[in-house]
Formats: sequence, structure tokens, C-alpha cells
Amino acid sequence: MQKVYSSAAEALDGLLFDGMFIAAGGFGLCGIPELLIDAIREAGTKDLTFASNNAGVDDFGIGLLLQTRQVKKMISSYVGENAEFMRQYLSGELELEFNPQGTLAERMRAGGCGIPGFYTKTGVGTQIAEGKEEKVFDGETYILERGIVADLSIVKAWKADTTGNAVFRKTARNFNPPAAMCGKVCVMEVEEIVQPGELDPDCIHLPGIYVHRLIQGEHEKRIEQRTTRAA
Repeated sequence: MQKVYSSAAEALDGLLFDGMFIAAGGFGLCGIPELLIDAIREAGTKDLTFASNNAGVDDFGIGLLLQTRQVKKMISSYVGENAEFMRQYLSGELELEFNPQGTLAERMRAGGCGIPGFYTKTGVGTQIAEGKEEKVFDGETYILERGIVADLSIVKAWKADTTGNAVFRKTARNFNPPAAMCGKVCVMEVEEIVQPGELDPDCIHLPGIYVHRLIQGEHEKRIEQRTTRAA
């Protein structure tokens, strides 16, 4: 099956529809599927629900889709660096479902493994637990979290072969593997596509069976910065 496409728009052709649920890789500004996000923006697909650790920043990542009001709901663990996200949430324009970071990653992984739900202690006794089933194991209370299965996964890798076997470089191996696993269809952008057999099998982070379409492209290298000053 041919998996390599010439552009992000071509790779997403026939997959996008209003109101769809998308799982996206990325952590902060690292490993964001920026080319696919740009293509979704150009397509104008709206009323989107995104499961993603964060929403990028105002002018990068999912933040671009917030600017164009294409996102209806975010399922996230961290949203602290996006002023437009904050403005839309506080004004009631954007729905938000907070998830602890590890819980969100496990929900994606579980969905990709065919596990409909799991129990965790994280969030017990907090707002996270409201409305969720509780169960006691060995005297400890746990809450039920559902696995995530998205209509589409968009992820970014460092290298992949033409069958979709992928390697993520350093911190970009964050939410990308579990996000890729949980989509009914996974589209992946990479910095370099190689031929089968060129990747060390012991170094492959994501098997190609999870990847349906992929593209190669140029990517912007952004770094989150912290400014400090002497007391």
C-alpha cells in the first residue's frame, strides 16, 4: 500500500470533516505536526475536538487553529502559554477537558491497544474525578478513565521508512507515539523518509502498522525560552 504523499494537503485529502476528533502529538513546541496543522487550517475544517498535551502558542501549533476559531474543544493537560486559548476559554467560546499529563498519555495508548478504560489513582478527590466511576483496590480508591480513539491522528517524527516505521528524536518522542496509536487513521510528517531496511529495527519507536499516510517536509525549529535575571 502506498503511504507516501507529496504534501500535507494531499495526505489529508478525504479525511477531514467538520466536528471530527483529532489526536495530536507534541509537547510544548517540540514534535508538533506543524505542516498538517497548517493544512487543516487551510482546509477550514471547523468544530474540531483536539486531544493534545497542549495547544502550542498563539502563532504556532494548534494555536493557529484557535486563531481561526476552528477548535471547539481541547482535551489537554497544560495550556499555560497560549493567550488566545485563555481568552476563548474564559469567555466561554472554547470547551476544555483537563487531564493529568500521564493520564492523557495513557488514555491515548489504551485506545490504540484496544483497551476501553483503566483505573488510576491520579485525580482521586479532585475535580478530575467528578462524574467518574470509582472502585477500591487493596483499600485504595481509583477512578475509571476511558481510552481515547480519535477519528484522526496527526504526528511528527524524525525519520521514517516508506512503510511508516518511525524514529522520534529525543524530546519529540513525547505524545507522538501514543497519539499515533489511537487514531482510526494516522497521518505522519517526518524530516526524512528512507527506504525499508535503512532504519535499525531495534531503534524503531513506532511500527508502521499504525501509520496510514506520511509526508516529508521542512520544519521550523522552535525552542521554549525562559528569561532569568539576577536578584
